[in-house]
Amino acid sequence: MKCVILSLFPDAVSSYFDYSIVKRAREKSLLTLSFCSLRDFGVGKHRVTDDIPYGGGPGMVLKPEPIFSALDAMIKTHGKVRVIIPSPQGVVFDQAMALDFSREARTLLFICGRYEGIDERVREGIFAEEVSIGDYILTGGELPALVMIDAAVRLVPGVLGDHRSLEEESFENGLLEYPQYTRPAEFNGMKVPDVLRSGNHQAIAEWRKKAALYNTYQKRPQSRRVGGEKRSRG
Repeated sequence: MKCVILSLFPDAVSSYFDYSIVKRAREKSLLTLSFCSLRDFGVGKHRVTDDIPYGGGPGMVLKPEPIFSALDAMIKTHGKVRVIIPSPQGVVFDQAMALDFSREARTLLFICGRYEGIDERVREGIFAEEVSIGDYILTGGELPALVMIDAAVRLVPGVLGDHRSLEEESFENGLLEYPQYTRPAEFNGMKVPDVLRSGNHQAIAEWRKKAALYNTYQKRPQSRRVGGEKRSRG
């Protein structure tokens, strides 16, 4: 999986990938990741990347020229790219899209907006996908880019040590995951279900299946119908 994050503040997000699963993915060359500063493509000697909006209003808008210049540079460096713009106006990101990203042969280029947004001509002139992680506003597109990359890279074969971790996670089979427990067996009067300590793998599997169904019906009642006629990916 190959990704580039184009941002005004690439250093603010790069350290996230120095830890845990994503770090191991990079070490195994299962994730190739680079960070590009939009300021490197700014206009004029002051490397200007934003300007006041036409028509008036508060804040600043990212200029189109630096973004188009950055895209040209990314194509020269990485070849074919698939451009993603994190945006609350986009298609809602889900597990199916994460799987799609994980299988993408092209480099995923995430263009991270800031301030009042990106000049509309970027959307008009670049074949880009707008993707949302929810109906709320953040200060920039960096956090959504991290979320999407993190969700996708876990699905790349070889990233997780045990493939069963993927098979049993929430949304992989249309259900929320069953509850998880670890030691101690009792804490503050709360006990681990006896079946999980029984060693009976068939009984444990049955308990987990029923617990996953119960979790889904309790926490996402609007997303399922009795009998499994409809399943939600999240």
